[in-house]
Amino acid sequence: MITLTFPDNTKRQFNKGITGLEIIGEVFKRDKEKFIAVKLNDKALDLSSPIEHDEKIEFLTFDSEEGRDIFNHSASHVMAQAIMRLYPDSKLTIGPTVEEGFYYDIDHAPFTPEELPKIEEEMKKIVNADYKISRKVLTKHQALELFKDNHYKIELINEMEGEISAYEQGDFGDLCRGPHVPSTGYVRAVKLTKISSAYWRADSSNKSLQRIYGIAFPEKKQLDDYLKLIEEAERRNHRRIGRELDLFSIHDEGPGFIFFHPKGVIIWNELLKYWRELHEKNGYQEIRTPLILNKSLWERSGHWDHYKENMYFTKIDEADYAVKPMNCPGCILTYKEKVHSYREFPLRLAELGLVHRHELSGVISGLFRVRAFTQDDAHIFIMPDQIELEVMNVYNVVDTMYKTFGFQYHVELSTKPEKAMGSPEIWETAENALKKALENKNISYKLNPGEGAFYGPKIDFHIKDAIGRTWQCATIQCDFFMPEKFDLTYDGIDGRKHRPVIIHRVVYGSLERFIGILIEHYAGKFPLWLNPRQVRILSVADRFEPYARVIEQQFSNAGIRVEVDARAESIPYKVRDAQLLQFNYILVVGEREVDKNTVTVRTRDNKVIGAVDKDKFLKELLEEINEKK
Repeated sequence: MITLTFPDNTKRQFNKGITGLEIIGEVFKRDKEKFIAVKLNDKALDLSSPIEHDEKIEFLTFDSEEGRDIFNHSASHVMAQAIMRLYPDSKLTIGPTVEEGFYYDIDHAPFTPEELPKIEEEMKKIVNADYKISRKVLTKHQALELFKDNHYKIELINEMEGEISAYEQGDFGDLCRGPHVPSTGYVRAVKLTKISSAYWRADSSNKSLQRIYGIAFPEKKQLDDYLKLIEEAERRNHRRIGRELDLFSIHDEGPGFIFFHPKGVIIWNELLKYWRELHEKNGYQEIRTPLILNKSLWERSGHWDHYKENMYFTKIDEADYAVKPMNCPGCILTYKEKVHSYREFPLRLAELGLVHRHELSGVISGLFRVRAFTQDDAHIFIMPDQIELEVMNVYNVVDTMYKTFGFQYHVELSTKPEKAMGSPEIWETAENALKKALENKNISYKLNPGEGAFYGPKIDFHIKDAIGRTWQCATIQCDFFMPEKFDLTYDGIDGRKHRPVIIHRVVYGSLERFIGILIEHYAGKFPLWLNPRQVRILSVADRFEPYARVIEQQFSNAGIRVEVDARAESIPYKVRDAQLLQFNYILVVGEREVDKNTVTVRTRDNKVIGAVDKDKFLKELLEEINEKK
């Protein structure tokens, strides 16, 4: 007999050699097919694997990230089998999972979009056949013989050490570590999404392959919901909306570098204004540090050795310099300018720092992945016993800002990795302080053991947008590494020199990326305080334009972003145009409004408010802006 310990710490005895599938049939009599794989002592295995020893056991489902990866990789094998049936002269290479599903790279003439439905139909036949998926352990010689007709697989096999395995399903087999779902029938809903080309092993000197992407789900309803989400996400696409609202552009002359237009700069400036107001209230002092700094600084910080491939370089007076990829070293030089006392702590130095990081062209994506961006950094210098309280203070700033934008969020805490800098005692102090700070705020959090930075534990905030997607933006990181590297000190209460701890934190993260998130979150319908187009006044006829101009001047003097549309177009046409440009309020002025000193108000969502005294309406606008509704 063996004893298995379940996630709730209950223990049960089973016959030696029992499989995960058999345990599911015995313990989880209903919904058996929701289980995808089994984890034994944190190692994922096929449900058909015999269990020979006492183990910690956990069953993976599609609801977990690890379970989805296994499911999607199984779906990639179903796609590969379908392709080999339809195009037997193809050569398969690799078929990994990605954040949104899976892909497979195939050596074949270019596929067309019209061929994807044909492949999907063949996949459905394979799913309906419900072929058992079984693992086969091979010697290197057996593997080389089995895949002798595929030089891509041969190349991979020759590089492998240790156990080699393949998976078989019906008339198809593929080289793979696994694990996989028990049978092809688990992959009930699939959609192939796009075709692209990719070089073998991402090397342009190698052959160009065909890459087919797909997404799969256990149930058709999940696929339908996903496709609706994709459709809604496309409706909210920040690149399209940014172009339509004239917010920003991207040019071939500067790939990965953003050109913000006047309307986009208004949003940028409003975000900075709010950021500065909140940080001043919370005791931050703003600094600015240079964009280009000497090689010696980046060697000392470790960036030269560990981050060089992501940096840009130049020479000044025959010496090597680098464009900063991070703000931390510059802030540290500012700190070292004078002797500091414990009485100054927490010392909160904030910087809206422009950083440059070389991203590969294939991953650049609108405002979300760029090569130059502004981080709303802050570096807080504290004593070790101040970590808990200061983390709570930072949390309050993050919480306030995210609630202003209407974001919900969840929190994740990542702890000491295997390779970490600093003593176990200071790690324990920092981790306990972060935990206590979250618990004192009654914040539930996901624990990520071993996933902290090498220099300290961290808290990450994942915001949820209007259609349920999550984005990691704010982070709070404890750092013991930089104070040691740069020999930072402060005079303690005992009169001796001590080493400070640095808390690194961002809230927006990257301003460019945050603006992209906001565009999609609001679908371009910005709240009044943030919108570059707040009010448009429509004159019914030319003779009412002077009245419209008087209101424009009054509102503009009060700080409202307002413009007049006096074109010789119909009012319905001008209303529709203002709505498409997402003006919060559209004011119509004609003879009645002139006589009564009013404006007729409607919203961009076509809600007609009606006639309102113009002074009263201005007051309401200012209140809405001040309260950031």
